[in-house]
Amino acid sequence: MTDPLPAGAAIGILGGGQLGRMLSVAASRLGYKTHIFEPGAAPAGDVAAKVTQAGYDDLDALANFAAAVDLITFEFENIPAAALDMLSATTPLFPSRRALEVSQDRLTEKTFLADLGLTTAPFAAIDSAADLEPALARIGTPAILKTRRFGYDGKGQARIKAQGDAAGALATLNGAPAILEGFIDFSSEISVIAARGQDGQVACYDPGENIHQDGILATTTVPAAIPASLRTDAVLLAARILNALDYVGVMGVELFVTPTGLVVNEIAPRVHNSGHWTQAGCAVDQFEQHIRAISGWPLGDGARHANVVMENLIGDDVARAADAAARPGTQIHLYGKSEIRPGRKMGHLNRVTGPAG
Repeated sequence: MTDPLPAGAAIGILGGGQLGRMLSVAASRLGYKTHIFEPGAAPAGDVAAKVTQAGYDDLDALANFAAAVDLITFEFENIPAAALDMLSATTPLFPSRRALEVSQDRLTEKTFLADLGLTTAPFAAIDSAADLEPALARIGTPAILKTRRFGYDGKGQARIKAQGDAAGALATLNGAPAILEGFIDFSSEISVIAARGQDGQVACYDPGENIHQDGILATTTVPAAIPASLRTDAVLLAARILNALDYVGVMGVELFVTPTGLVVNEIAPRVHNSGHWTQAGCAVDQFEQHIRAISGWPLGDGARHANVVMENLIGDDVARAADAAARPGTQIHLYGKSEIRPGRKMGHLNRVTGPAG
């Protein structure tokens, strides 16, 4: 085991949203300060020691940020490559640049997973309109057309129910490089939150079962309603991905449960919305686990002491927070966002439904 980062050290976090906010709180419990780098509004800044508000193309701001912290991590993937290269040249970056290269581009990600021997949806690169017809002939319909980069919470996607929908779907992506994916016949979606330390130690949490509404995660329930053998398969699969990337930090791995086994939907090289349940269900939650991993602490074992339902508070849902707080076993997490907008994640709640069994 490496020696942990000394107390009082500064951890730089790229991105100032709710994930950065919760990472900052976790870092403070281990005696660290956090410094947020965020071009826009930064809810994480309310609980961080310092905030730099600047664009990712501001080279002076990036250099000053890198010099002011002892290591750097991030709360979202869509960080320009040039900024990452500059930062990582002088300051340790966890997870690595390689993990971001894979996850920032859906085609690169699918190819990486397939090369590992893992099952994904059938896919094809769509670089021009001429690529779409032969890809649909091979993959079939229904299918989904996605931008290769910068998509999240259902954005940058268009469904193709039949061949006649193809041109319209492509037009909605405004010429962005795309990937066509076949639909998967799945019974449920699960996710594994997994961590790997600097020393190669791996720890995984139990899979959670996810329900989405309008492309946004609505609830995660733990334990997932799957056989024990599939839980084991999911955890081993996640560990395989971490080791292949020589990964350091927490990763979310989303999986479809199908009659023939697990299909990897996507990976997220960061703490993940579907891992918020760990705050109420585990001694060491995903946010502390990430800070432990990147700063050289021993990992928590991921053991679960409670069954939990996590519910996102999206838009006007936040008005229910006070009523929910009155229910026994309910934990409230609000993100400090003053403006309520449809589809905006305003907070979440974790409801303990019983002891782990």
